[in-house]
Amino acid sequence: MADGEGDSGVFTATALPGDPRLLPTVTNALLGTRVFRDILHAAGVYSGAAGDTHRADVPSPLGLRMAAPGAAQSFALDTWTGTFSHTIQCPGYTATQQLYAHHSLVHLMASSVTIRRLDGSTHPITVQLQSLFVPQSQDLHLSSGPDFQGAHYIYGQTLVPEVEGGPRPTVHMLWTPIPQWLTLGGEERERCWQFLTAVAGSEEEAKRSYSAGLSLAAAGSLLRSHIHAWAALRRGSSVELDGPPALRQALHGCLYYLLSALPPRDSPGVPFHGISPGGLSNGTRGEDYWGHVFWDQDTWMFPNILLLHPGAARAILHYRIRTLEGARRNAREQGYEGAKFPWESAATGREVCPEEIYGAQEIHISGDVLMAFEQYYCTTQDLKLFQEDGGWELVEAVAQYWCSRMVWSEEEQLYHIRGVMPPDEYHSQVDNSAYTNAVARRSLNFATVLARDLLLPAPEEWEDRARKIKVPFDEERKYHPEYDGYSPGEPVKQADVVLLGFPLMHPMSAEVRRNDLEIYEPVTDPAGPAMTWSMFAVGWLELKEPQRAWSQLEKCFSNITEPFKVWVENADGSGAVNFLTGMGGFLQVILFGFTGFRITRSALLFDPAFPDGVTKLKLSSISYLGNRLEVTITSEEIRMAVTEASWDPPAPPLEVVLESGQCFPLWEGQSVSFPTAPGWIQRSPSSTP
Repeated sequence: MADGEGDSGVFTATALPGDPRLLPTVTNALLGTRVFRDILHAAGVYSGAAGDTHRADVPSPLGLRMAAPGAAQSFALDTWTGTFSHTIQCPGYTATQQLYAHHSLVHLMASSVTIRRLDGSTHPITVQLQSLFVPQSQDLHLSSGPDFQGAHYIYGQTLVPEVEGGPRPTVHMLWTPIPQWLTLGGEERERCWQFLTAVAGSEEEAKRSYSAGLSLAAAGSLLRSHIHAWAALRRGSSVELDGPPALRQALHGCLYYLLSALPPRDSPGVPFHGISPGGLSNGTRGEDYWGHVFWDQDTWMFPNILLLHPGAARAILHYRIRTLEGARRNAREQGYEGAKFPWESAATGREVCPEEIYGAQEIHISGDVLMAFEQYYCTTQDLKLFQEDGGWELVEAVAQYWCSRMVWSEEEQLYHIRGVMPPDEYHSQVDNSAYTNAVARRSLNFATVLARDLLLPAPEEWEDRARKIKVPFDEERKYHPEYDGYSPGEPVKQADVVLLGFPLMHPMSAEVRRNDLEIYEPVTDPAGPAMTWSMFAVGWLELKEPQRAWSQLEKCFSNITEPFKVWVENADGSGAVNFLTGMGGFLQVILFGFTGFRITRSALLFDPAFPDGVTKLKLSSISYLGNRLEVTITSEEIRMAVTEASWDPPAPPLEVVLESGQCFPLWEGQSVSFPTAPGWIQRSPSSTP
């Protein structure tokens, strides 16, 4: 709803956007499509070699649409139920189609059409269904199999593996046949038709999911079971904000699209395949970066997911662990040790960027991956991930890569990293990118600390190189040049140096933080990618200039399209659509900017700041060290409570400490409140009430 009236979590329209890319998506962790589209995608199913690797188009029976000649139409995306609906209103009846990706049966997508008679007539009512579905694909060699429980069946493999000799994923699909017409009999008042599509990597799983869907549909509970699963996900991610309607709508839209991409809570054995900038619904050849996974996942989306759903965050890290061998190959091929994560990743961890320069030079990605691992470790203290599940091997390999990538400068008596592309992609082949070197330093420091915690030997060079790596700094102007030789005023594509303050938390004074913001804000391309302005907003909130922060956050709204709040990467509509990266940055303004949350090794810091018009923020389920926290913030008061504490492993008791020295124990089921002030949440030294 563009007008700000009614429910801010339901987006309605009487017409669809002219650009089909801006139609809403319905997605779960394993399947995704745009509404009314004749293709869907399955997680991890790519076709094409190296730079041509892209999400394989799976033909979708769910692209059907009710014909409505001359009828009044309405469309709605309901972020509370995770459903899209299309309703036509005709004299004497209504017909409503609903579409959703099931959130407990994650191999299943469903569409239903309900015709409801509104008057006492007894004549048949017929609705035409339009469908572009053809059981063929440009990316899959498909064959037909025998029908199963009334469903048609096709199966096949992708045509071209990502790497020579590599696997070619198999797809099995069952679907309810789509008739051309649906007719409500003269004696019927209402009837609902269900159309199911099951997609899986095995015939057995596809049949199991389809059968389960049929059983639920027969019991009248298929939609209800989906809504129940989706509502549980939403409850665990509840972010309520008293503020401008446009801000609340944007918040609900971001939560809907990002939560749709998360791995299922009740399917831990299902491997997760990462989150691409445009999500699973997009990524066919030539679209949305082919469905590849970038730093967008680890730097821009991950921190929000970590606070709200640490289990999903863990699954994201497992995706990186699973692709570690590909990252090792990347490093070897470039002549380095350890592991270099690809700028663009698909199924194997090998570089699949179609343009060599990015894969060769935008090496900060390895540090971005490791920062996600560090944030997870600090927030969960999950030793199992590092001791048993391959996390330590990944951390060690990235540290080795950074050491091999550095060279010693006799002149400066510092380590240099040369010939890179920073996050600002308007510059390449530069030396000592401030961001790249700072994230490399953070990688090495984390590797050293983790080794000690795990009682493992850490090479002395890790600490030495972290201490001696150059991070460019202009002593006269008191700011960080983007790289060696950068001159103030040079145009910048996107957030780069400002990321040193957050999320890197690179040590600097408030004066330097302000100078970095003021120097780079006016030279950052206004047509650059959407996530940029969120990091300027976080910076100004940190410096307690909330109105300057709001002026930056407002720039994001030009990237949010109506009526379904689908983000575009660039304000002119170019780039990726359903741009989860921009949404991730936007959510970080709320979850980290408005709250002042900062993840450190010993505590979760807070220091709230709200722009004018925002009066209250309630986070119902923040996760920290196995505890679930409800946090409510106003300009006058902060209220906190532990609502749930893990038993396996047992969560440590927590306490709140204010900068003034006041301390408040956080016992499960009891809330504490105090005047709004900076402080931190930490493990309590006491373990009993």
